[in-house]
Amino acid sequence: MQVTETLAEGLRRELKVTVPAADLEADIEGRLDELRKTITIKGFRPGKVPLSIVRSRFQPRVMGEVLQQTVETRSREVIEERQLRPATQPEIAITAFDEGKDLEFTMGMEILPSIELGDFSELEVTRLKAEVGDDAVEDALGRLAEADKVFEAVEPARPAAEGDQLLVDIAVEVDGKPAPERSGEDLPLELDTEALIPEMTEQLVGAQAGEEREVTLTPPAPDPEEDGESEDRHEAEAADATTVFKIAVKEVRERQPVTVDEAFAERRGAENLDALRGMIREQMQEQYEQASQARLKRSMLDVLDEHYRFEVPPGMVEREFEAVWQQIENDAKRAETDIATALDQPEEEAREEFRQIAERRVRLGLLIAEIGGANEITVEQEDLLRAAMMSARGHPEPQRLLEYYRGQPQALEQFRPSVFEDKVIAFLAELATVTDEVVDVETLLRDPDEDEEHSHAESAEADEEEAAAADKGESAAPDKSD
Repeated sequence: MQVTETLAEGLRRELKVTVPAADLEADIEGRLDELRKTITIKGFRPGKVPLSIVRSRFQPRVMGEVLQQTVETRSREVIEERQLRPATQPEIAITAFDEGKDLEFTMGMEILPSIELGDFSELEVTRLKAEVGDDAVEDALGRLAEADKVFEAVEPARPAAEGDQLLVDIAVEVDGKPAPERSGEDLPLELDTEALIPEMTEQLVGAQAGEEREVTLTPPAPDPEEDGESEDRHEAEAADATTVFKIAVKEVRERQPVTVDEAFAERRGAENLDALRGMIREQMQEQYEQASQARLKRSMLDVLDEHYRFEVPPGMVEREFEAVWQQIENDAKRAETDIATALDQPEEEAREEFRQIAERRVRLGLLIAEIGGANEITVEQEDLLRAAMMSARGHPEPQRLLEYYRGQPQALEQFRPSVFEDKVIAFLAELATVTDEVVDVETLLRDPDEDEEHSHAESAEADEEEAAAADKGESAAPDKSD
């Protein structure tokens, strides 16, 4: 096999590979001989079919198989021998092939860059931290009390008002047929437009204990411009039904002021009020720690992006950009607007900005992979399960979600990239120079991009003050002579 490098420009490599005809013929002969031992042809005993007959019948098929296998095998050999690290699947094209002649094909690829990792102790990052103060705990306790809804029967009796709760028996009919699965007795019904269908709230305001009311909800008229074959339309048609709620009001209840006391703490699952404060403090501290780690990760990635500058494969950047831009186009389409309006900037300007973001993502991804590989950082099944448990916290049925992950281990793979990145960042944080800075909670929880905007705004304001002072023959800078 002869290999000639025809292009070595940046991270682009192109090679020409020639496989001698004799090698191909030997492979074809070997494959035909294998077939001869297994095929059955009338008039010949198994394994005794003459090679000439096998060749006449099967050579075209065998030649195609050998050609494909040869290209695949020799391509791998070229990559291994030259220690190439393709960034993407190599582009292969057969340029010359005929029976009895040499096989020629070309290979084109982008290779991964060579990255000098250097000394991680030279990296300097700031880790923001915030303390959980007593005032913050009391504020959180007050919000819990505000969310705690305790209702008692109205005395003396009066008509229901918005914000009240009704104790009702409900009989539901859907298109004139009873729906017992949606009916029930002694059900609490809060007259809150955010918690209940607004039309139902409106029709129940003014009801009194002992009164019966019938609330009818009709499906909306179909949109003539909507695609009748769309998935959403099929779902809407399945839900289209006139629903009648026959409601017997048994009691009108009004919300009572909540006293933050031992009974309140017990309702929240704590032994006493001090224990509830401890639970709140612990939860807030955990939230602050998560925010601190997220800010540290962002700072570390920013420092890595500044510290490591190397060429990245253009094809990888283009694919990353196309994926991001496709999402932007889809979002704009769903919002029924154009990209310039959705992003509040000209489309070409936005394209350039997101292309830079794509390049940063690719560069950091390659760097994180290089650091992890060089330092044998791995992701274990326990790491993935831990990440799944964290994600399940905000799920309406966390236990059910965890059971799903345990039964479907392959579903955990979605967490692998982020877990690997977090482990690499944690590894770097152990080696880098990390300075802790105590800040207020608002600063800790603020989006880092907002911090940049805030910093830019302060810088612009300072520039304006300096320019104004210069116009007056003054200096905005402090006097250093004191």
